[in-house]
Amino acid sequence: MTILVGYVPSPEGEAALRAGIVEARRRGEKLLVVNTTRGDAYADPRFAQEPDLSQVREDLAAQGVDFDIRQVLGARDAAAEIIDMAATTDASLVVIGLRRRSAVGKLIMGSAAQQILLGVDCPVLAVKA
Repeated sequence: MTILVGYVPSPEGEAALRAGIVEARRRGEKLLVVNTTRGDAYADPRFAQEPDLSQVREDLAAQGVDFDIRQVLGARDAAAEIIDMAATTDASLVVIGLRRRSAVGKLIMGSAAQQILLGVDCPVLAVKA
């Protein structure tokens, strides 16, 4: 089984990664770190750059966690990609970071976290920074 972490280089993404590491070690499972972007903008702060990923690799190796990192470019929105990847990898848990959004912001923009919570067939651990 696999623990899937939706990672972005932000405090919320780091919180999700830390929680994913704890769960992977506790359960003795592999950790799959997923970072994605649609590629529809010149700069996407949610898309991890190589220094970010190098740091993640170092942290995971230091923790002794079996891991894989996947970066998906030109994908659908992050929620859809995580939902599909959770199904195809037979994830036992999905870990996501939450940020504070107003009710109006959620109404207008939707919520990736809500889509993931409703779309995956396994438990979801949602953490705040």
